[in-house]
Amino acid sequence: MTTATAPTAADFRARHRGGGLFTETVNQRIGSYLCVPAYRRGLAPTALTLLNLVIGLGTSVGVVALARPMHAGDVPAAVVGLAALVLWHLAYSLDCADGQLARVTGRTSPAGARVDVLCDVALQISLVTAVATVAAAYRATPVWLVAAFAGTWMVNLVTSVMQQGAAAQSLVTSRSPLVRVVKLVRDYGAVVTVLALAIAVVPAWTVWLMAAFTAVNGLFLLASVAAAARASLAPAGG
Repeated sequence: MTTATAPTAADFRARHRGGGLFTETVNQRIGSYLCVPAYRRGLAPTALTLLNLVIGLGTSVGVVALARPMHAGDVPAAVVGLAALVLWHLAYSLDCADGQLARVTGRTSPAGARVDVLCDVALQISLVTAVATVAAAYRATPVWLVAAFAGTWMVNLVTSVMQQGAAAQSLVTSRSPLVRVVKLVRDYGAVVTVLALAIAVVPAWTVWLMAAFTAVNGLFLLASVAAAARASLAPAGG
């Protein structure tokens, strides 16, 4: 890339921040293509962050509003679920794009990073609310499960923020194909796909997916605490 040539999607993709197998294969790639028109229009990275917020939040609000009509048969679950699949992925791809655009254009800033994290928090809350609302519309869902699902879901966001900087460390550093496939259970792009397809095809199973993700994220949290504590208690220089 030269100063006389506009960056291509490949240039943006080369500066992505990583992620799970699904995210790197799908969302980071889509994000790199979204960067091209954003760059041509001179958009700030934060503009993509805010667009991500509007689309993602609006989609979750729509799912919440349509959960009971879906259960009553007034609105096809397939339409709601597939629309959510497309729009949630568009929002997430914009979230991937803002960082690529910032790094390629040199417009990274602490303020922009804060906006990104705060929008991520808002979107995660809205997604959890949407999933829990669908589950409750189709079958009695224990309050404790909703609370545990919401609490453990945020583990992904917290650990993602903690992975930045010199102190970043993964519990399993291997990038072998098998390990990366196993890690799909915590890959946001893959998880959103599973949840949206469940809403589209078998919305009554949403409660069981909530239980499964609660268990996965809860176990990951415990493993992370154990690993961090072991490293902290180890003798200096050991």
